[in-house]
Formats: sequence, structure tokens, C-alpha cells
Amino acid sequence: MDISYEFVNYGEDLSPQPDTIVLDVGMKTVPGVIDHHHPEAEPECTASLIVKYPLLVLNHLRSDRGKETLQGSSSLRVVTHRLPDFDALSSIFLALKLLELGKVDASMEKIAGYAKMVDSASLPRDIDLTATPYSILRALFSGAKKEEAEINKERVAEGLKFMRFLYAKAEEGYDILENRRLFAGIDRYEKAMRKIEDDYFHYLDDFRKGQKVSLDLPLAAGQGRKKVDGLIVRNPSSFLLKEWARRDVGHAPLAGGFSFLMTNFGNRRYILGVDPAQGIYLKGLGGLLNHREEEKRAGVGTAFPFRWYEGNCPFFNYRIIDSPQDGTLLSHEEIVEIVLDFSKSSNPRA
Repeated sequence: MDISYEFVNYGEDLSPQPDTIVLDVGMKTVPGVIDHHHPEAEPECTASLIVKYPLLVLNHLRSDRGKETLQGSSSLRVVTHRLPDFDALSSIFLALKLLELGKVDASMEKIAGYAKMVDSASLPRDIDLTATPYSILRALFSGAKKEEAEINKERVAEGLKFMRFLYAKAEEGYDILENRRLFAGIDRYEKAMRKIEDDYFHYLDDFRKGQKVSLDLPLAAGQGRKKVDGLIVRNPSSFLLKEWARRDVGHAPLAGGFSFLMTNFGNRRYILGVDPAQGIYLKGLGGLLNHREEEKRAGVGTAFPFRWYEGNCPFFNYRIIDSPQDGTLLSHEEIVEIVLDFSKSSNPRA
């Protein structure tokens, strides 16, 4: 079967099309388009949606062809978001494996369960980051300096190769959450593990140059607030900054790691997020950012076609915020000010 790939912007609203499967983007969960970034979605990632509802893949493509399987079919188009991540890549693998087998098996469920843990930022703090698949794949991707179109293609090729490896090991009965033995003796994976070890020192550099803040953030369940430590880092050099920061009980004043993290890339893209283990969220902060962004753009006559993403789906539950696709006109200092004001607000959910 001839498989082609198309990469679109985050947040694209797409509809089902013949001979096409849309994964981890599209803003709906229907046959042919499987995405969890919308308010009506279940609290699942795309990979876990595939194993939970395999007919979203199978029925769509069967109805296209009037066949029971795709065996012998000539072509398939796979659409996902640009710079595909662990969830997108595992979703592609699982969809293709589902088309091959016609059913979900136990090893597919293992990969989907792990992807759900990764995408929700819920990897256990006590596991060895150097020996978990998420970190290794991030290490394989880090440092790429090619054009984005080439990076997208290479991520799919590398990601599918890696998922096939994990599937084979899961079939042999290995645990894939944290298992150094899985990757021992394989040169590219051993190099990746050494790169992860080195990345900790990049994190320490980022920590030293970062801004440490104390925030009172709203509880996700019920009323009230919780004081947490936050870390703000401009243009981080560590590709696992979030993971190291949340485990950094030694440097965090409250000794619980940095539960809030804000990073920026080139002063245009900002990502803000909180640790789901802390039971806090950022509901309302995205609205404040959108309000200030709209005001600033109106003041200079700039259109506002894309908004700040507020994490308003059940899976993320307002724990992550991402800047508009075309970047933000807000300065770094303005964004920090809005975060600090949100921390002081008496009604953060408004």
C-alpha cells in the first residue's frame, strides 16, 4: 500500500475524506478524523482513542472501498500536525497496525496506554528518564537543523521505526515504561540515552538563567488555591526541561519540583503548563492572554486570526496554554505580568 503523509498546523478543523485518516488534529472525533483537542472529546489522547474505538479507523476506510480490510488497496493518505510528537506518531503506527491486523491486540494497548501517560505529562517521577521511550524519541529528534518539511518526514520515518521496535518488545513480554535492557546494545538508542544524561546539565543551565516565581494557582476540583513553585525559561537549551523541572525537588523552594513552567522560543511561541499531579489548572489565564493580545493587535491594526490555545478539552483540562500559530505580539514581560496577576486574582475561572 502506498502511504503518503500531510502535515498541517495545530488546531486545523478538518472533515473526513476518502482514502484519508486524520490523526491528532482535526478538532473532532468521528470516523476518519480522530483528535482529542476539542471540548467534546473524551479524556483520552489520540492513540488511546484508536484502541478504544478502532471502528473510527476501520469503518471509515471500509466504507470508502466496500472492503473488509485495506489489504490490496493502492493508497492511503495520513494527515497529522506539523512536527509530529509521541501521540501523533504512536497514533499513526496504531492506525496502520489496526489496518494490518483488523483488531486491537495487547501490545497495541500497551503502546496506547504509554502514549496517554506521555501526552498527559503524567510519567511517574520516580522512573529513570534515560530509559523511557518518550525521552529516547525526544533525544533522537533534538538538534535537527533541516527545513521543517524534511524534519516532518524524518520524524515519521524514525517514529514508526521506533514504534515497531516497541511493539516487537511488547510482544516479547517486556515492560516498555522504563527498561534500559530494551535499548542496550543498540547504538543509536544508547547514544540517545547518553544524550539524555547530558541534557540534565543543560537543564541546570536553564534553571540558573531562569526566573523563579511563587504562584497561587486554582485547584482543578472545587474551590481554593494551591501555592506552587514556577520556573520561567527563555529559549531553553534542554529538550527535557519540563521533566527535569518537575522532578527538581532540590532547587524548588517548596521541595515539590517546579509545578508551573513557562517557556518561549524566539520570543514568538510561548508554552505554559502545570503538573497534573498537583491538582491545579490554568482556567481563565488563556482568556486573559487572548484579551490582552486582542487589545494590542487592535492598537497596531494587526489581525487576530488565531487565538491562544487554552487547553480546553477534557484530556488537558486547562493545564496547558500555547500561543497563537502566528506568534504573539505580547512582550515577554507582559506575559509574565499577566501570569502574576492571574496568580493574585480572586476569580481565576472567570
